[in-house]
Amino acid sequence: MYITLDIETNFEIKSLSDLAKFKQVMEHLKMKINKSELARELGVDRRTIDKYLNGFIPKRTRKKTSKMDEYYETIAALLSEDSKQKFYYRRVLWQYLKDNHGLDCSASTFRAYIARTPEFKAYFDEDKRISSPKGTARFETPAGKQAQLDWKESIPFETRDGQHVEVNVAVLILSYSRFRTFHLSISKSQSVLFSFLTETFEALGGVPSEIVTDNMKTVMDEARTEYTGGKINNKFAQFANDFDFKVKPCVAGRPRTKGKVETTMKLLDEIHAYQGQLTLEELNQFIQDLCNRLNHEVHQGTGKIPVLELKKEKNLLHQLPTVQVRDSYRINHKLVKVNASNMISYKSNQYSVPAQYQGKRVGLQVYDDQIWIYYNTELIAQHPLSDKKLNYQETHYQESLGVSMPNYPNIDELAKKNLAAIGAVYK
Repeated sequence: MYITLDIETNFEIKSLSDLAKFKQVMEHLKMKINKSELARELGVDRRTIDKYLNGFIPKRTRKKTSKMDEYYETIAALLSEDSKQKFYYRRVLWQYLKDNHGLDCSASTFRAYIARTPEFKAYFDEDKRISSPKGTARFETPAGKQAQLDWKESIPFETRDGQHVEVNVAVLILSYSRFRTFHLSISKSQSVLFSFLTETFEALGGVPSEIVTDNMKTVMDEARTEYTGGKINNKFAQFANDFDFKVKPCVAGRPRTKGKVETTMKLLDEIHAYQGQLTLEELNQFIQDLCNRLNHEVHQGTGKIPVLELKKEKNLLHQLPTVQVRDSYRINHKLVKVNASNMISYKSNQYSVPAQYQGKRVGLQVYDDQIWIYYNTELIAQHPLSDKKLNYQETHYQESLGVSMPNYPNIDELAKKNLAAIGAVYK
């Protein structure tokens, strides 16, 4: 804007920073300044005009380059629609970048960067979460008194070689110390649960007084409700009696009763950051590494480190039952070699596996009247326990014939004929 003075002079005011000089000119000419008119012309408050006329100089800030900017492309790729990986929480993405891309910043700095980057913020804001019911009271339990048990169930996972599987993670957390144990499994059977708890209690060196659980079928025959106490499964009741703990089922539909273990369920979503990145064996190791890391970090709820608090809690746990009792619940994992006929032996009987495992050492577990055969942590065959000497799955036998007789015109028909003969001989 231009101000015409009484003398033959025009003074140009281009911005607020020109006002201090303008004031000097007006004082020299002994003229009064119309602050209201200046405010209207410059589109600011009258008090702002007064401030700049009196020599106000704004601080000049230099736009700093964030060290997070160098990770923009990496983050954009991880959060893109083309990525198989899924990050449910900012914390999981932060941890993944630390572990795999050398990110060196605090979690709060990382959250702030995500918040001021619209495309990244939108990725997390799209996922609407159900908040905890208002009025839920927080309570703490004494050392040695309680543990909480749950499964992170049916997690879809794509392995590095493109295999699609569903895995489950059993979780037990001591309510006082917040010390956790994890177990990756294909099965959620009662035998797997018993074995997990047995090995966990042995690792802890004792048993808590009570275990809080939901109404999973391996624990409860009838769910506890607001009006009924529910019915504990007989086998689980015997297990609890043998290990001397009480079973405390939650009211159905109230998972917040076991809020400590429910919080841990969210932490396990870090698995999705590694979709398509790991083998099943590597996923199993990742789960154990994650558990170890959480046990050595400061717990947000208590402000204490679980592994250090466990030292205080250990002495207050109940004594373990005898080795004989513990062994009766343990699933033993033994290594056996696949023979030239693509069979493994168990109690003088043989069971088939896919032809590709001939000559390799595989893991063998027996529970729930089934034989489970693993290569690393991958389940490769399952058979019902049998009194027959030879136990073939038809597809396994077809594969074996295909390897030994690659040019035979009708392998399927020959396989059926031979299996029928084998069955007749080894009735």
